[in-house]
Amino acid sequence: MRQCLGCNEHKPKVELLRVLRSPEGEISLDFVGKKSGRGAYICRDVKCLKRARKSRRIDKSLDCEIPEAVYDAMEREMENYNEA
Repeated sequence: MRQCLGCNEHKPKVELLRVLRSPEGEISLDFVGKKSGRGAYICRDVKCLKRARKSRRIDKSLDCEIPEAVYDAMEREMENYNEA
């Protein structure tokens, strides 16, 4: 079980999406959950990403500051993934 940083609900790991900070410091979405690096979990819903973005909970969990452009790119990537 993992906790979504947007809605605070506990869900099985497979139902959540991992936000990853790679060893090089790059922030990305890990749709398969296998990439190496520090991870934080959110629901596969753009609303949860927006809530976590507003409260800066992902930044705190990954111990880094995430630029607005990266959040925008993650939102677009998540919307495209959900449409497919």
